Amino acid sequence: MKMLKKSKAADRIRYAMFRTMYSKQGMELVQVAILVAIAVAIGLLFSGLAKNYVNSIFDGLTTNF
Repeated sequence: MKMLKKSKAADRIRYAMFRTMYSKQGMELVQVAILVAIAVAIGLLFSGLAKNYVNSIFDGLTTNF
């Protein structure tokens, strides 16, 4: 069984990914991405509820006049 040679380009890419993922700047980027994903998920979950609430308020205002 022959041993596969590692290419220098793959090593450079692997090192760059490792450096980005485990550096302070890379961790901040991951944290921001997670917070944005959470905000979008909460927005999608409560968008229907908020629309119904606002519509009920405006319906109540228009029927009283």
